[in-house]
Amino acid sequence: MAGGFLAEKTGVLGLPVYVLLAIAASLLVACVILALRFLRRRAAARVKHASGLIPSSNKEIAADRAPEGGAGEVEVEVEEEKKGLVGVDKGNGGKGWGESSSSLEAAERMGNIGWGRWYSVAELEAATGGFSAGNVIGEGGYGVVYRGVLPDLSVVAVKNLLNNKGQAEEEFKVEVEAIGKVRHKNLVGLVGYCAEGAKRMLVYEYMDNGNLERWLHGDVGLVSPLTWDIRMKIAIGTAKGIAYLHEGLEPKVVHRDIKSSNILLDKHWNPKVSDFGLAKLLGTDSSFVTTRVMGTFGYVAPEYACTGMLNESSDVYSFGVLLMEIISGRCPVDYSRPPGEVNLVTWFKGMVGSRHGEEVVDPSMEIQPSPRAWKRVLLVCLRCADLDAEKRLKMGQIVHMLEG
Repeated sequence: MAGGFLAEKTGVLGLPVYVLLAIAASLLVACVILALRFLRRRAAARVKHASGLIPSSNKEIAADRAPEGGAGEVEVEVEEEKKGLVGVDKGNGGKGWGESSSSLEAAERMGNIGWGRWYSVAELEAATGGFSAGNVIGEGGYGVVYRGVLPDLSVVAVKNLLNNKGQAEEEFKVEVEAIGKVRHKNLVGLVGYCAEGAKRMLVYEYMDNGNLERWLHGDVGLVSPLTWDIRMKIAIGTAKGIAYLHEGLEPKVVHRDIKSSNILLDKHWNPKVSDFGLAKLLGTDSSFVTTRVMGTFGYVAPEYACTGMLNESSDVYSFGVLLMEIISGRCPVDYSRPPGEVNLVTWFKGMVGSRHGEEVVDPSMEIQPSPRAWKRVLLVCLRCADLDAEKRLKMGQIVHMLEG
């Protein structure tokens, strides 16, 4: 009886009932599949936005960092003002990173998201031997850096950020936004990221010779392996990296923590500027941004320390201090020295002013530079560290003068 009913012809093109039912069922299945695909694409789009890696508003980047002790970093509270600064949105409806872990797990499955790879904690744990103490290559108030080897045998540096009052989340966002998409031979390359639960990690290219601070102030013997030519190579490369941040990007990036420990060196002594956790992005319509004073004691520009007004000239001053450090082999602040020599900038300017410029050159260099060579660099140092920020050189000019 039922079979007879299904076999009956209908008024729709004379088709039997069972054919029309089959067509209706097929259409229903097709609609369900299309709906599922649409929902999956919307979920993927939400993951990309919730990750916080793609800026969606002009909120200010804020980064607080724990002091590292000793000469350490200074932190002075200054009233925050948003002066056209381009930054990153917190995304995810204002929720913290830990609250969007399901989205981040989906992002990890997506693999490459355009300018870096997502890694899981398990992957980085395997690469660093369980974050073993034997693989530690650096540590400070920001966290701990480990040497790691990925499955493809490439060597990386894994920075495990300390979550001090949410600072790991902020520094993670700042570094990704400031340097994640940037490629320059004198800026350290960001290979990938990890944001799983409360964990925030950044994966960088590995630099064989560590940081510049180690070679200037570590135990390297009576004769420094840093010849004058190597020091100039490091100074010029560093200047080119900073010049690219200031003059080659839009919005421009103010690093805010130029110092010897943040200059990494490869096996050929090529330098790369690293650690963008304190960086600020400065829009074209802003000549400065007023912000909390952050940086490292001895390198911070005096006008920035006093007013909180930050722009590229603050980095230029820090580079001037770094250049003095490179050619003299002295720390920016050294309390083991006589009172008149504790502050590197004060001592350096005094020596040059009293016509004893040759005495600021590091005596641990086996072969001293020619007077013409060190005089040119001394001039750059003084122009960078001028107390009048308006009289300081631009980084592009510094590159030109150093290449001389």
